[in-house]
Amino acid sequence: MRFGTFVPQGWKMDQVGRPVAEQWPHIARTAALIEEAGYDSLWVYDHFHTHPVPSQESVFEAWSLMAALAVATDRVRLGQMCTCVPYRPASLLGKIALSVDAISGGRLDVGIGAGWSVGEFKGYGYEFPPAGVRLDMLEEAAQVLIAMWTEELATFSGDHYRLDGAIAHPKSLQQPYPPLWIAGGGEKRTLKIVAKYGDHANFGDSVESFIHKSNVLAGHCEAVGRDFDEIGRSVHLMSVIGRDEADLAAKLETAAIRRNSTPSAFAAEHFARTVPQAIEELGRYRDAGADEMMLYFYDMGAHDSLELFAAEVAPQLRD
Repeated sequence: MRFGTFVPQGWKMDQVGRPVAEQWPHIARTAALIEEAGYDSLWVYDHFHTHPVPSQESVFEAWSLMAALAVATDRVRLGQMCTCVPYRPASLLGKIALSVDAISGGRLDVGIGAGWSVGEFKGYGYEFPPAGVRLDMLEEAAQVLIAMWTEELATFSGDHYRLDGAIAHPKSLQQPYPPLWIAGGGEKRTLKIVAKYGDHANFGDSVESFIHKSNVLAGHCEAVGRDFDEIGRSVHLMSVIGRDEADLAAKLETAAIRRNSTPSAFAAEHFARTVPQAIEELGRYRDAGADEMMLYFYDMGAHDSLELFAAEVAPQLRD
């Protein structure tokens, strides 16, 4: 099993109180710590407004950060959880991704999803179509990206995107192209899109849900003639990790304030575990076929969960 974590880009209110001039240096220092701690991958969110409540606090744009982090890091893979397809023309996203892949030396993963934050769509003047239309856009976007990454003169004709001889160089340093992650657990459409076009899937907010959706994905793979074992499966968790119950309780107090919640409510909604509990539960995900876990740690400012997880949890679960 591999492990990834997130930099403090602002979406989760993790830049509050820090002057703007110090915010990127804080992100860069955290990225360096992520590499030093031994994580396999580093992730950003593709959002414009803070969450769960929009505010005037900073949120760094995802793909700008991807380019900066490609230079600021040396080893970790770089991904997005996940790029909202309607925010950018799919052909432009394909071109941006190729540029970042080259800058990073071939360390890029490209994550895409249909999008859900209606407030961001409205605020930025984007149309927020019904879910079915956004899923149609997601499926077409996957095809556009692959065309941009593999064809010399990319062509595509769909309801939402059209290409007529797009040239996209440099091509990827990875073969055949950057791994394409498709996030979401929708059983009728999203997992079928994964089966047809995805290299990795990301779904499941419990072990039971992960197992169920894995079975659904396997069914879609069989239906479209895809080898289920070709597709990586990962889980994204919002987390706090404590050395013991007392340490966890103290961290929950701080995390709950950031979420305008209570410690008990926060714990019920997130992956709040002691080290032994985390090893046991993540081991169940691993045994169910998860090959990567991406965890956002709510005590981002202190970095304690990030370092504690890397030192005491991850080594017990690595392949």
